[in-house]
Amino acid sequence: MRGRSQNWLFRGAAVATILVAVTATGVASGRENGQDRSRDVQRAIDGGQARNVILLIGDGMGDSEITLARNYAYGAAGRMALDTLPLTGAMTTYSVLPDGRTPDYTPESASTATAWSTGSKTVDGRISTNAADQDLPAVLDQAERAGMRTGVVTTSELTDATPAGPMSHVASRSCQGPADMAACPQDVKNAGGPGSIAEQSIDHKVDVLFGGGRARYEQAVTGGRYTGRSVVQQAQAEGYQYVTDLPGLERVQSGKPVLGLFSSGNLATRWEGPTAARPAVPAQRCNEANPGAADEPGLDRMTNRALELLSARQQGRGSDKGFFLQVESASIDKQEHASEPCEQIGETVNFDNAVKAALDFAARDRNTLVIVTGDHAHPSQIVEVGSQPAGFSSILTTREGAQMQVTYGTGSTATGRGHTGAQIRVAAQGPQAANVVGVIDQTEIATIMRRALRL
Repeated sequence: MRGRSQNWLFRGAAVATILVAVTATGVASGRENGQDRSRDVQRAIDGGQARNVILLIGDGMGDSEITLARNYAYGAAGRMALDTLPLTGAMTTYSVLPDGRTPDYTPESASTATAWSTGSKTVDGRISTNAADQDLPAVLDQAERAGMRTGVVTTSELTDATPAGPMSHVASRSCQGPADMAACPQDVKNAGGPGSIAEQSIDHKVDVLFGGGRARYEQAVTGGRYTGRSVVQQAQAEGYQYVTDLPGLERVQSGKPVLGLFSSGNLATRWEGPTAARPAVPAQRCNEANPGAADEPGLDRMTNRALELLSARQQGRGSDKGFFLQVESASIDKQEHASEPCEQIGETVNFDNAVKAALDFAARDRNTLVIVTGDHAHPSQIVEVGSQPAGFSSILTTREGAQMQVTYGTGSTATGRGHTGAQIRVAAQGPQAANVVGVIDQTEIATIMRRALRL
């Protein structure tokens, strides 16, 4: 890693500096009485190797998105589960242009997923392949080869860019199913390639796959022994349990891989509300019970179920070797693109519930590295109530009864928001967590995870 020690443990005075810096700035506290959390921080860096890694990604979740959700749902002085991780830093997220060297300062989810999955920068749109279309070794692949169990959980289609990053290698994020391969002719199975993202997720034998995207998996495989059969049928033939609803999720048993597809496309958002407008939508509360989500599992339930399955003691591969799990809340980003503040905030709260599930597991296990971050920045901003910003705005009445105006400013239409290039938060606890302190690059997440798992 550039400019960082290969030894995870900061020694002597450096450790003392970290302890003082973290507690003195209030990063790890958030308590009005200024409670000393030095021991919490010390425990967080006590140990260099982890049995398990849980990586939680809030897609499009920067500091502004976190602050919006905190203010609305918990109050300005409240704290979310993701605020309680004791070690916090900032992370740069740029991708590269097709020459493989020149920075692209406003990345998207494929290049950023590649960065933390492989430790290498790539061109926007590529999934764990470099500018020369060569596969980049991913942490999930290495964990699998080491005998560990693996899992990917998301609120998007399982074949979307962020979940695709750790479990596939294709030239374009658009190549999600066997019938979606126009941009990746070299990757098509009947041309000798590895196949679509859906096909690779099964070929790579990821143990737990939970999310949406059923329509992609119902497409027919184009090459090999399963030609003409759907990806779902391939998965079932290879021993996967296949579930599509909440009762099925509860019936899943440990010891066999599972493919859970709970929607044809992306899962429904948990909250609803009006789209931002110009002038601003007047003060209102969000609908925190979207009926469209009633029959789908929340991200916290999928995360808890994945943790139960991946950590279950059993005979066979991975029985004593731990696991790697990536969890994503996808629609923070998707709803921010659409200037939907209620949906965006609801998905941040949904994500925070999954963070709590991961932290509760880590507290019981005591041998798990938990990393919480986003993939890239987004444009939502909190502005003076009653102001007239150039973008589209909504005024929300928070749980404290105060008004908060949010505005979006990177597009000429209400549904045309684009990413921004700011650094974003990264937080962690457990073995190797000290390496997120300060300013790191997104590629260093892969290095931290590999070192924690000794891959």
